[in-house]
Amino acid sequence: MVIACGSGGAGDSDEAAEAPANATMAAAKAVGQAQAVVDAIDAKWSAPNPRDTTSGCAAKEGDTGTGCVSRITTDAVTVIELANEGDAKEWATTMGEAGEATQAGRFVLTWNSEQEKTSEKAREGMVSIAMAASEKS
Repeated sequence: MVIACGSGGAGDSDEAAEAPANATMAAAKAVGQAQAVVDAIDAKWSAPNPRDTTSGCAAKEGDTGTGCVSRITTDAVTVIELANEGDAKEWATTMGEAGEATQAGRFVLTWNSEQEKTSEKAREGMVSIAMAASEKS
């Protein structure tokens, strides 16, 4: 969610010009949260080939469910950021029916068949890192 605050006044065109900049900054911050978790994970366990896959889970016009805030997929783990812990719990439950998914605060970490080489110990550590990140923000 993007919340824009304006000073209100005659500068309507200035406020309109600032809206895209504010949205871009908010989007960069959102992607940065999932990316920051991946970076922290990669500092301890290899998480190669990170790519922003947010467009595949972000809410689209007409969606009835919540979309993700950001998603970064690596060769070792996928980190999905949701708006809040309630949404993350729902996503983890739904995704857990199809594969391994673990909630860590407002993040969900998933591992698919291509990421199955990630050890159980590493997965537990990755969840701890994501939980710590969720508690900080």
